[in-house]
Amino acid sequence: MTATDDASESPKGDDASESPTGDDASESQTGDTHLAIDAVWRIESPRLIAGLARIVRDVGVAEDLAQDALVAALEQWPKQGVPRNPGAWLMATAKHRAIDHFRRNKLLERKHEELGHELEARQETAVVELEAALDDDVGDDLLSLVFTACHPVLSTDARVALTLRLLGGLTTQEIARAFLVPEPTIAQRIVRAKRTLAKEQIPFEVPCGTELAARLSSVLEVIYLVFNEGYTATAGGDWMRPALCEDALRLGRILAGLVPQEPEVHGLVALMEIQASRTRARTSQSGEPVLLLDQNRALWDPLLIRRGLAALDRAVNLGGARGPYALQAAIAACHARALAAEGTDWARIARLYELLAAVAPSPVVELNRAVAVAMASGPQAGLDLVEPLTADPSLDGYHLLPSVRGDLLAKLGRFDEAGKEFARAASLTRNARERELLLHRARACVAQT
Repeated sequence: MTATDDASESPKGDDASESPTGDDASESQTGDTHLAIDAVWRIESPRLIAGLARIVRDVGVAEDLAQDALVAALEQWPKQGVPRNPGAWLMATAKHRAIDHFRRNKLLERKHEELGHELEARQETAVVELEAALDDDVGDDLLSLVFTACHPVLSTDARVALTLRLLGGLTTQEIARAFLVPEPTIAQRIVRAKRTLAKEQIPFEVPCGTELAARLSSVLEVIYLVFNEGYTATAGGDWMRPALCEDALRLGRILAGLVPQEPEVHGLVALMEIQASRTRARTSQSGEPVLLLDQNRALWDPLLIRRGLAALDRAVNLGGARGPYALQAAIAACHARALAAEGTDWARIARLYELLAAVAPSPVVELNRAVAVAMASGPQAGLDLVEPLTADPSLDGYHLLPSVRGDLLAKLGRFDEAGKEFARAASLTRNARERELLLHRARACVAQT
């Protein structure tokens, strides 16, 4: 029903013609203010936490101080209105909380008793330095926060949760909902991650030299894991979770702005932009998956494709054409440049997968290469590459292996075998939409026998 239709069916009478009561108007204004606070927090919280973490050298304490500023906004803005520069207001409030934190610090209090006025003078100097430091440009601080949240000392799950919390501005509940994990589990991961960083005394800084490359790969892995979970959900009733894709893209774009000379960062951004361009075409109106070759390419987002191709050009110009993310982006670009599925350059895609297998060998890459070879040279050629992978223990339980094998067998007319493979794939996936698609394909094969 349209807004006009809805209005025409409103009940007639005295109440319908009157303005909202004072209480109703106040509640509406408060609701609007809370929406504004939520939007501001998503944008400003990473900068806020980053600036504070540089001073207090503890991301847990920094987040607590930032949360205090958020609470103050929730208390004051509905009464006083949203300030003209809400980010600056939050930073100023957090700054005062940080100063109070230093003044309440028990260690400083003990030293104050020991050193008397000398310490008091030093403490006041520290406060002044804090105020000045928090006014500095936060670009380096934000980058330091990225590297800290994604530090390899943390488990992969912890890195993902902490990154979404500190840099994505997501609540614990939102992260839990996105990954279909109980909220207490996510909360524990975040708490343990912050404790680990403090216990291991992980420096809040951008790594240098050879360590930078190793640590950057961890950051890129976290961002891509978030994107992939949004692009094809591991479990649950939704084929995609676009909000996670958007969070990952935003983090990738921020990182590209902070380290513009790193080609693999641009390669990852290119890959995500191009993949995200297909979002509207990847599901039907009722939410069922639509496979790549069946998608309506008119629904692909041309702006995201252009941005992705531009990012890929930047990666190549920086000498990163053979980087793993750049190669995957180049594969995605082959699809993006094809106006129709039949115009896809599968031979080039197969060659790109061969290059990818050389720089980042994995059975999953080989499986994807087999699909490309099958499209370029026929299903038997692809099946010949798939068969050895069935003996790889790392692919045990990987539902896409029987799914690909089923597809190739069906194309060869071996429908009985294909149906069994699709049924096996359906039993392995935890995504309800994907399971139904695979069962549908299994039934279609049975009908052909």
